Amino acid sequence: MDWKSLPAFLAVARHGSLRSAAEQLGGTHATLRRQVEALEAQLGTQLFRRSAEGLSLTAAGRRLLPQALEAEAALLKGFNAVQGLDREAAGRIRLSADPMTAHYLLAPVLAEFAALYPEIEIELRLAYTLDSIARNETDVSIRHAAAIEDDAVGRKLFPLSIGVMASRDYIDRALPAADRNGRGLSWIGYGDVPELATMIAESAFPEASVRHSVPDPEMHLHLVRAGAGMTFLATWVTAVFPEIQRVPGTELDQRRSTWVLLHSDLRRVRRVRLFVDYLCSALQERRAAFLGF
Repeated sequence: MDWKSLPAFLAVARHGSLRSAAEQLGGTHATLRRQVEALEAQLGTQLFRRSAEGLSLTAAGRRLLPQALEAEAALLKGFNAVQGLDREAAGRIRLSADPMTAHYLLAPVLAEFAALYPEIEIELRLAYTLDSIARNETDVSIRHAAAIEDDAVGRKLFPLSIGVMASRDYIDRALPAADRNGRGLSWIGYGDVPELATMIAESAFPEASVRHSVPDPEMHLHLVRAGAGMTFLATWVTAVFPEIQRVPGTELDQRRSTWVLLHSDLRRVRRVRLFVDYLCSALQERRAAFLGF
């Protein structure tokens, strides 16, 4: 069997299109098409039904899918077991984190760790989407979440406080003229995000106007610094940018916590263990900023 066909089949089954699957695997949609077609020819059956909406599994494809997932899990377990034999403080560690945390909190931490362990290299992936530890997409992940559903082990460090933030200038200028429900104030919007609408409705300013559509959290930070209005940000931003403060009369949201996660098989890898210990210690030093107290 051509084992290249297995990740191609699974990627197309997960994404429903050759182009999206190719982006995940780092190949071309033409290559993936050939691999899928070769697998179909080898098995003598059609695995995907092609339509204008994309690719969907046939009955044969649905029957093959759980077996392919089981084979993938077995291979990943084998890869991680081999990685676990590495006892040296050298090599590469793949770290995933959200851009806000990485840009403003992680840079000095990673620089200090690199100076202590010059033979360990960090491959940093920044995204607000979550890389899968179970599917071997990353080694270590920093996440801010209410609960963790991934098949991973790690440490729950502390609650992440999210508050209503604005610049000191905006608060001094706009808050005295606003009424008690927020009329006269402005929220910086994320677009059509139901969670944000709920947070605004439950805030101290449910009747403040929602202006703009800005899906990037870091742009919210810069707009707040420039005095464009209020938004929800992690409270640690006030430690980095003293011109920002929590709007008086608002409450903190602590439903999420900060986690450092890794695959269970990587606990035996010395470089990963050293890095996770150092990372957790460095974040604990910033605990007060994360809690907002």
